Amino acid sequence: MKRRFYAIVSGLSFFAATQLYAQSAPSKNWFRQSVSVIEQQLKGAAATFTPGLNPRSVNPNGTVRTAPYTDWTTGFFPGSLWYGYELTGNKDLATSARKFTLALDSIRYVTKTHDLGFMLYCSYGNAWRITGDKMYLPVLEDGAQHLYQRFSPKTGVIRSWDFGDWKFPVIIDNMMNLEYLYWAGTQFKKPVYSQVANTHALTTMKHHFRKDYSSYHVVDYDPVTGKVRGKETHQGLTDESAWARGQAWGLYGYIMCYNNSGDARFLQQAQHIARFIMTHPRMPKNKIPVWDFDAHNALDADGRAPRDASAAAVIACGLLDLSTKVKDGKIYADYAEDILEALSSPDFLAAPGDNHYFLLKHSVGAFLYNSEIDTPLNYADYYYLEALKKYAALKKIALPLQ
Repeated sequence: MKRRFYAIVSGLSFFAATQLYAQSAPSKNWFRQSVSVIEQQLKGAAATFTPGLNPRSVNPNGTVRTAPYTDWTTGFFPGSLWYGYELTGNKDLATSARKFTLALDSIRYVTKTHDLGFMLYCSYGNAWRITGDKMYLPVLEDGAQHLYQRFSPKTGVIRSWDFGDWKFPVIIDNMMNLEYLYWAGTQFKKPVYSQVANTHALTTMKHHFRKDYSSYHVVDYDPVTGKVRGKETHQGLTDESAWARGQAWGLYGYIMCYNNSGDARFLQQAQHIARFIMTHPRMPKNKIPVWDFDAHNALDADGRAPRDASAAAVIACGLLDLSTKVKDGKIYADYAEDILEALSSPDFLAAPGDNHYFLLKHSVGAFLYNSEIDTPLNYADYYYLEALKKYAALKKIALPLQ
């Protein structure tokens, strides 16, 4: 079984992979119903919030926490509007997406974060992909250059943060920003960008993962020698625990790196991480993980460990991509489908007009800092929408813009 689970079929086309699942496609009622809710929620959000101050989460007092352009999450809401437009065909969502995207123009001058992929590729990147309008390119070009400049040949990685007591911190989340560099390397004819993305992924694979393929959150490097100074957490339960969203970032990050580079080592790494997640004994029955896989002893005031819908949505994205690249992809596709059906149920998907117009309920930002616990999160919504798009492509569900 393990041999089959890890089997790799190089060059398997997306079309061929989708054929594997066509005969077992379930009812799509939950998908259509979810898209209807999505359209209503995103229209309400676009009419409620102000471009440049994007909805991020909900505060404990019931008010919405908004994100200025410098916030690492600020690109997700415009990106959600773009995805909403693709899923529904509603042109009003495209108009709103354009407004909320262009309000982030000043991110092109931000240099002190690795999160430029989240901030720009999710907003401006989707705008360019969908519209082909060249007005989005100058901002994307500036942002990619600034992300590239955070790479150190000595450490072999891109620096994540410019705060704290670390010397050269790198977080597993950084894997997600590599897609921006791969794309920019091709778009702007800068192959060095793709080379840096590959190097970062290989270095991270060497130092961030344990023997069971769970991931540390933070690895601190010595900027002079390039050696690892320490491995710890900033958002997980303990330094040695498996923070759920961190595992999700790693899974999706490595299958994305494989998609862009063709390096089979990245595909194998994604499979290893997927196996850790999918076979974990503490994964709940509905496949929506708690915020940390080891958090069964760290409970909230109600005596439970909060679920993290954001981690589940990212896992679904990674598994759907992985399902198209291997022989036994149905294992991954079925698991992702279970996640999406759970997220699309009333337990997680908000009713129209509720949840301050966020889509999903029950995510966790940073539990240890009592920040964004059991709340909507804009990146949970973004990756939920991205996963639905991938699912529609896999299952050949016609979308309005096709």
